[in-house]
Amino acid sequence: MILRCIGCGREYDPNEIRYRCECGGLLEVIIDLGEVENVFDGKNVTLWKYKSFIPVEKRVSLNEGGTPLYRLENLQRELNMRELYVKNEGANPTGSFKDRGMTVGVSKALELGMDKVICASTGNTSASLAAYSAKAGIKSYVLVPSGKIALGKLAQAIVYGAKVIPVKGNFDDALRVVIEASKELGVYMLNSINPFRLEGQKTIAFEIFDQLGFVPDNIVLPVGNAGNISAIWKGFKELYKAGFIEKLPRMIGVQAEGASPLAKAWKEKREFKPEEKPETIATAIRIGNPANWKKAWRAVKESGGLFESVSDEEILRAQKLLASKEGIFVEPASASSLAGLIKLKELSLIEPDESYVLITTGHGLKDPNVIIENFRPKLPEPIEPSLEAFKEVL
Repeated sequence: MILRCIGCGREYDPNEIRYRCECGGLLEVIIDLGEVENVFDGKNVTLWKYKSFIPVEKRVSLNEGGTPLYRLENLQRELNMRELYVKNEGANPTGSFKDRGMTVGVSKALELGMDKVICASTGNTSASLAAYSAKAGIKSYVLVPSGKIALGKLAQAIVYGAKVIPVKGNFDDALRVVIEASKELGVYMLNSINPFRLEGQKTIAFEIFDQLGFVPDNIVLPVGNAGNISAIWKGFKELYKAGFIEKLPRMIGVQAEGASPLAKAWKEKREFKPEEKPETIATAIRIGNPANWKKAWRAVKESGGLFESVSDEEILRAQKLLASKEGIFVEPASASSLAGLIKLKELSLIEPDESYVLITTGHGLKDPNVIIENFRPKLPEPIEPSLEAFKEVL
């Protein structure tokens, strides 16, 4: 196992505390695929079932992974699509896919002898880091954009015992402080720029293959800091190189229009440029300068995929549609995957007779205020406690 720069190819010892190459490039973990085990039998699906692919010896776990994969039969008919699934990551212990990265990241922190960890977060990362740090018995610090974090996520970080520090600015401002702190103050950074975080998140690919028994044609998912799309692509590539699968899926990344630097660059066929003031109702992907954008770009390009953006209105419609048609309640950022699928179908940019797996990244109760503020459910006047009164309502 080594750490290797995706830019210049320089290699590093995996036990060196390093987040970027000296050239400034992103690092990725390269494991020995000759040592991995073919455990893909569709049974007992959990993250640590794939331990031979995971480059840590210690294990700080809350029984993450093994999230449900649903066939969206009602939406299939409504959208006139042949095969549509959702991988619901909101079923993880703290309610988001971030738990996959944190089980590996915090385990690596212990291996390296670290007793303090830190992250910048729009919410889900802070909740997950706090929970796994509590399990590991180490201190955690989370920097969040002041006034820009969903209350459900903030409550989690607080109750799990993290030191929560609001920052005047957005996620990108908070991340700059975290990067500096990790260099100067001896705290271990667990944002997705840490390559070991992505080693946990790549297990989404393993589970999809294990649960379906085949590789779907397309994976559609939200893109914020851009670690997840690159991690899932890495997982599928490892399966392919190990000889366990014979095809690779197409990766489709969806961003909110108000925070869509990758989608804009892709559609306008120009160089990537960060957005200084990202704004969207989908707080989990309200990121204007994704730290892993180069990995994400590579994943989409190599897979023959694409980036798309959707409006806040399209996100909210998709959130309600997924809940009312399939009984799956996700936070707004998660609904962007369905919103993107619908938009791409309307634009005739995808084939309806192919198979699609949507990744929903966080539970709807992470951000319930969105429902109250935007859907404003109107309850009827209270009735008398009698059957007659109830009949009148019916």
